[in-house]
This record gives sequence, structure tokens and C-alpha cells, in this order.
Amino acid sequence: MKQPFVTLLAETAVANPQHMLIGVTDHFEAPFEIEARALPGAEFVTLSGGDEDSYDEELLARIDALLVFHAHLGAKTLASLPRCRIVVRYGVGVDNLDLLAFARFGVPVCNTPDYGVEEIALTTVAHILNLWRRISQYDIACREHRVGWVEHILRPIPRLSEATLGIVGVGRMGAAVVRYMSAFGCRVLGYDKHQPRGHEQTVGYTRVDSLGALLEQADIVSLHCVLTEDTRGMVDEAFLETMKPGALLVNTARGGLFKNLDVLEAALRSGRLGGLGTDVLPEEPPGDHPLIHAWREHAPWLGGRLMISPHTAYYSESALHDMRYQAAETIHLYLQQGILRNHIV
Repeated sequence: MKQPFVTLLAETAVANPQHMLIGVTDHFEAPFEIEARALPGAEFVTLSGGDEDSYDEELLARIDALLVFHAHLGAKTLASLPRCRIVVRYGVGVDNLDLLAFARFGVPVCNTPDYGVEEIALTTVAHILNLWRRISQYDIACREHRVGWVEHILRPIPRLSEATLGIVGVGRMGAAVVRYMSAFGCRVLGYDKHQPRGHEQTVGYTRVDSLGALLEQADIVSLHCVLTEDTRGMVDEAFLETMKPGALLVNTARGGLFKNLDVLEAALRSGRLGGLGTDVLPEEPPGDHPLIHAWREHAPWLGGRLMISPHTAYYSESALHDMRYQAAETIHLYLQQGILRNHIV
């Protein structure tokens, strides 16, 4: 799906921000000081929940624009938003929104893709370095060392400069990881069918034309693709079987890229997957699964090869401010100037 950065629709402009009511579906609560700086004079109201069945229809009917975090929205909510001119997602992914329904109702959807590139890229690099240098494995293992110390070396640990890193999705996030990881001297491959020829020369990676070719060569695979019907569940048995034996996998994109935890557990148990660092899971917070239990209990067979951060790769105080301000600013640009920034549908 083509996603133009800016669309100009001047005839949609609205003159008076003081008359605007902006709804915030979930996560953030009043006072909306950051958003108000981008939309001076507007009134903000929280809908207080991610369940669209719980929303007050009379309140929805008064809303001129909607800011969405984790809430799942579809036709039910849209039918109660006769005044709503635009919906903006706090963040990059829009898989929690029924885009077909929004297209049918003619309500434009925009996202906020450029607020936390540095934070997510650095979290990716941190997961890679941790797994490659086996820091967490050492942290767990050396708790049991009652005799000796430095002789308890974990093997193998090759030089990172001798490794091949494969980036799946070389957009904003993937390109930032390429830039950071290139400093370590490793060979970087990139697979992204949406990037034009020559993109690899500008960013600094070697293009491969199939996912399989990347998986077969990479010692480390890092996921940076959006969640769509094409990518949902892409990390399945075939994906993991195609990876080099003992390769590492990092995911700071979307938990839905994993088919399920069963395939990850099987690959980690067999050693096909040498280690996994992830900021996202298929279910958050994770339920009762043998892999999660083994991770929580520091199971010997897992031995620090699974590192999980709680969907916080995007976060720094500066990134959070940028996300909130830019999302509200996108509403301002559309309602006041007719500019659709980061337009999805």
C-alpha cells in the first residue's frame, strides 16, 4: 500500500481551533499539555479504554478528530463519529485499526512514524550486542561459579566484524540499524521489496532479492517490517528452518510477526535458533506458556538465550514528547491547513 508522506487537500481546512474537540482513546490521560501545544485552544477528552464497545456514543458524536494508541477501532466506532475528520495513531503501526472500514467511511488515517527511530534502533543494537557477546548468558551462568572465574568462557563467540547481519525491512528503523551496526564492521544485508533500486547504495547495505537468501546467509536477523496480512506470522517453522543453524534473531517491530511461541520454543530448544532478543510478543503481557515459564525461571536449557523487553524500545522522555506532539500536530496541519501528513488511507 502506497503511503505518501504529505497530501495537500486545502478545501478541508477548518478555521477555528477553539471549537475543536479532540478525542484520545486510551493510555494517555488529562491534562494533555503536550498535545495542546500543537493544537492551541482545542478541547481534549479521553475515552478511557481500548474497547470500542465501551465508548459513549453521545461523546463520540461531538469529536472532530481522534488520537489512538492501543485501542482497536473499526466500523462500530466510525458509525458514531459523524463529525470526525481525521484519525491519527500515536506511533507507527496501524494494525489495530480496520483500514478498510476507515476507507469506506472516508475518514483519513495517519500515523506518527518518525518519533523514536533512535530509541528503537539503539534497543535493537543492544539486543544484538547482548546476544552476540553472550552477556546475559554470562550473567546467569556465573552466579553458579563457586570455584574459578575467568576460565568459565562460553564458546563460541566469533568476532562481530566477521558476522553477517540481515535486516528485514530497510525503512526508517532498518536504515538506522544499518547505520549503527556498520560501525562494528559487520557485513549488512537488507531485504525490502518496497525500497527502490539504489536505496542500498545510499543507506549502506547489500541488497538481497529474497527473504530466503537473507536467512541463509545471516548470522543475525533483525526484523523491522510493518505488520500486514503478508507479514503476519512470517516467523514460522519454515522461516526458522531456513536460518543458519545457531543464528540470532531480534524483533523490535511487531509481536504478530511471530507465528506463535511454540515455534520459537522449538527452535531455541533444538539450537536451530541460537538466541532471541525481542521487544514484542504475540500476546502482551505474555500468558502462561512453557517458553515464558522457562524464561522466568532461568531454565538451564534456555540459559539466558532469550531476552525480552516489555514493548519499550520506543521510549525515552524525548521520544514520548515527540510522539504526542507530532500526532497532535498532524491533526492541526489537516484541520487548519488541509495538509495530510503521513497519510495511510
